[in-house]
Amino acid sequence: MTAEAIFKAFTKKRILVIGDVMIDAYLRGNVTRVSPEAPVPIINLEESEDRLGGAANVALNLLALGAEPVLCSIVGDDYGADKFYSLLAKRELSSEGIIRSSNRKTTIKTRVIGNNQQLLRVDEESVLLLSKQEEDTFIEHVGAILSLNIDAVIFEDYNKGLLTERVIGEVIGLCNDKDIIVTVDPKKDQFFSYENVTLFKPNLKELKEGLNVDFENKDRPAFEKVIDLLEQKLKNKISFVTLSEQGVFVKEGSKKDYIPAHIRNVSDVSGAGDTVISLATLCLTVGLTPCLMAEIANIAGGLVCEKSGVVPIDKELLKAEIRKLVLA
Repeated sequence: MTAEAIFKAFTKKRILVIGDVMIDAYLRGNVTRVSPEAPVPIINLEESEDRLGGAANVALNLLALGAEPVLCSIVGDDYGADKFYSLLAKRELSSEGIIRSSNRKTTIKTRVIGNNQQLLRVDEESVLLLSKQEEDTFIEHVGAILSLNIDAVIFEDYNKGLLTERVIGEVIGLCNDKDIIVTVDPKKDQFFSYENVTLFKPNLKELKEGLNVDFENKDRPAFEKVIDLLEQKLKNKISFVTLSEQGVFVKEGSKKDYIPAHIRNVSDVSGAGDTVISLATLCLTVGLTPCLMAEIANIAGGLVCEKSGVVPIDKELLKAEIRKLVLA
């Protein structure tokens, strides 16, 4: 399958993204002096910017790759939600899967950047688990969307309370009943709730935290023993672990591959995991092998690390890199 054929196949896919959404806000300026009120820098504000973040950045990556994302989440009934809906409209993303709740607060992460260095981050958020009533509403809402033409479901977990054990279990059950591909970008709190999924994609830190183990990062026998333990617990079909500068690891059944990272000028790793899970999922929907899927996702994750801030993948740049490095 050529790179052109792969990307053409992506355009026919409709992917449901379920997870915690947020706004990544940036305040940028220059620091020229220290405040006389406290030993802190004074920033002369020159630019402010709001971007879609969390699971919404996964949706942006899918959109950038030509697929149709359907974003499903719960936001607050507040000014942050108004801003979030406005950003969805600006990026031409549907809000059909978004629910407002007066019991929650829309997550906003504001980064203060002076002289191109992040000086402070301010988080506005609620991390309470959904109430039973909210779970009922959300599961029903997801079920209605799944009854339409959905090729895969991505769980994008940021530990903000949306993905409860019940929500995860019931949605996976619905997907398995319909033979829909399910991929997961997990966090620690619900690490072992994602049983019987197609692909489970922690990074190395999340893997260690989730299983409460420690080992040298380059100790492959110890690492693979942990992967075996993970699969015994989750019964997932594919394990896909990002290993930072060491590349990625992928395993399906008895077949396993270590794929090295490509040398990059790393600027910012923010959002790389969102890009990786987006590519991995789309590659599975078009029938690529886990090894080829991992190679392509690995390249994509490296490319977005060369950009500052949370940004979706550049499709044409990725296509060129795939031609050069994988499908020459």
